[in-house]
Amino acid sequence: MFPRLRGALSAVLIVLSGLLAPCATLAGWAMHGPADTGRYVAAVAPLADDPDVRDAAADTLGSGFAGIVDEVTAGPVNGTVRLFVRDAARSFTRTEAFHEGWDAANRTVHAAVLRALRDDGAAGRAVTVDLAPVTERVRDRLAEDHVPFARRIPVRHTAVTVLTARQADRLRKGYHVLDVAAFWLPLAAVVFAVTGIAVAACRRRAVVAAGIGTALGGALLALAVVVGRRLTVAELPGPVDGPAAGAVYDALTETLRTAAWVLVGLGLTVALASWLAGRYGRPPRRRSPAKPVTEPAPPRPTRTGP
Repeated sequence: MFPRLRGALSAVLIVLSGLLAPCATLAGWAMHGPADTGRYVAAVAPLADDPDVRDAAADTLGSGFAGIVDEVTAGPVNGTVRLFVRDAARSFTRTEAFHEGWDAANRTVHAAVLRALRDDGAAGRAVTVDLAPVTERVRDRLAEDHVPFARRIPVRHTAVTVLTARQADRLRKGYHVLDVAAFWLPLAAVVFAVTGIAVAACRRRAVVAAGIGTALGGALLALAVVVGRRLTVAELPGPVDGPAAGAVYDALTETLRTAAWVLVGLGLTVALASWLAGRYGRPPRRRSPAKPVTEPAPPRPTRTGP
C-alpha cells in the first residue's frame, strides 16, 4: 500500500511540474522580454523594413502630411496632390529618417507605458506621451535631405493617449502579478519535479514522466502562442492590422517561441536519456556458478565376527 501512495504522490507532483513549466516560461518572458525597453526596441526595429508595416505607416503618414499641406496651402488639395503625397509617404518609409523616427517613437511609448505600470501612484491616470521630439527629429532629417515643405512641418506638443486610465490600472495589476509569478513559478516547478522524482517508487520512470510532462508543457505553450497570434491580429483595430500586426506579434514573441521549443527538446532529451539508461545501462546479471555435484561416498563395509 505504501508504494502505491508514493506513486500517486509522485504522479501528482510531476503533473503539477509539467503544468507550471509553460506558465513559468510565459511569466519570465513577460517580465524580461517585452518589459525591457532596449529589447523591445531591438525586437521591433527590423519591422521598419517589413512591407506590411511600411504600408500601414505610409497610409498614416500620408493622411497626416496631407493635412499639413492643407494648412500650408490654406485650402484642400486636389486628388493629384494627394496621390503625390501618398507616393512621397511610401518613399519616406524607405529612408533612414523613417528608421530613426520608428525607433525613437517606440522607445518613447514603451518607456512611458513601463513607467506607468511600475508606478503605483499613477493609478487612475491615463498614459500619455509627447511625440514632439520625435516629430522634430524627423523634420530636421527631412530638411537635411532637402524635402519640400520639411521646414514648415509644425511640431506640436500634444499629449497622445497610449492607454486609458482603466486600461493602465488593469495592466498595472497584471504586471504586479507577473512580477511575483516570474520568481515563484519556476521555483515551484523545479521543487515539484525534484520532489516527485525523490518520492517515486521507481525514480527512473519518474524522470521519464517528468521529461515527457515538460515536453508536453512546451508544446502547449507553442500552441498558445499560435492561438494568441490569431486572437491578437483579429482584435487589433487601427491602421496596423492584418499582416502588419502579425509581423509585430511575431517579432515580440520570437523569444517565447524559442523557449517553448527548448522546453520540448529538453523534456524529450531527458526522457529519452533516462529510458535508454534503464534499457541498456543495466549491468548484466551474473549467474551464480553451479555447485559441483558430490557423489555419495560408498558405504563402508561392516565388520562381521570371526
